Amino acid sequence: MVTIVSGTNRQGSNTLKVAKYYQKTLATKGLETNLFTLADLPNTLISTDLYGRRSEQFQTIQDQITNTSKFLFIIPEYNGSFPGVLKTFIDACDFPESFYDKKAALVGVSSGKYGNIRGIDHFGGVCSYLHLNVLPLRLHIPYIKSELNEEGDFFKEDTVKFSNEQMNKFILF
Repeated sequence: MVTIVSGTNRQGSNTLKVAKYYQKTLATKGLETNLFTLADLPNTLISTDLYGRRSEQFQTIQDQITNTSKFLFIIPEYNGSFPGVLKTFIDACDFPESFYDKKAALVGVSSGKYGNIRGIDHFGGVCSYLHLNVLPLRLHIPYIKSELNEEGDFFKEDTVKFSNEQMNKFILF
């Protein structure tokens, strides 16, 4: 199973739009994926699903993560790094079996000019600790508000080119 993770719980985010674009484009390339948005995390996650506790609502999410062999993380820049809710989600998942020796691709998005370079590097460190093998081609998409058309698709030549290259490598990874 392949799961795309929209790495924020912000409603209506550009991160989710990019995740949906990747899902749609990967489907045209023959790869079916599941999409999980952190907006679907239980509101009580901090009090119900950390430190060995497990709610019924999160158990469904945990089952999806356990059954996933490849992840594609779409990660927005929050304060020069990645969202705290993404780290809390990782912390809530069973360790080590949720991510150990599985594969992942990373895509950074930002409204500024660096495409979440720092946040992707920070998250790469977390992936290393988890023994989550990361595709070397990490994509950084700056000025995300100007990258998506009305249908939610990338339309700028370079972004289409590099995202397609990353997806093709991810399929083979």
